[in-house]
Amino acid sequence: MVHPVDTHVGQKLKQIRTLRRMSQTDVANRLGLSFQQIQKYEIGSNRIAASRLFELAQMFDISPAYFFEGLQEETSVPRDANMQIVSALAAIKDDSIKSRIVTFIEDVSGITVARQN
Repeated sequence: MVHPVDTHVGQKLKQIRTLRRMSQTDVANRLGLSFQQIQKYEIGSNRIAASRLFELAQMFDISPAYFFEGLQEETSVPRDANMQIVSALAAIKDDSIKSRIVTFIEDVSGITVARQN
């Protein structure tokens, strides 16, 4: 049975990976894993070890605490809304349009997302 914390951590991994415009294969290659393992992490069916979370945090230049942000919230609506936005953005095929949308979101939020080259 999948634990809710593992599901949350997996969703946060998917969120940061998508925001950084990396594929599951990109992340897997950098960690020496298969993309299937990243899929399992993202859906929460495989628990991510603390050492692996640390590696992921370093890869994405974030705090390991990022993966646990929002866990104490009583409602899952904001997290679900965030995932809808991330999924919609990831579905956009035109990179120039996607880039303009990201720039708009950065302007509105005041946060700049590091981009992978």
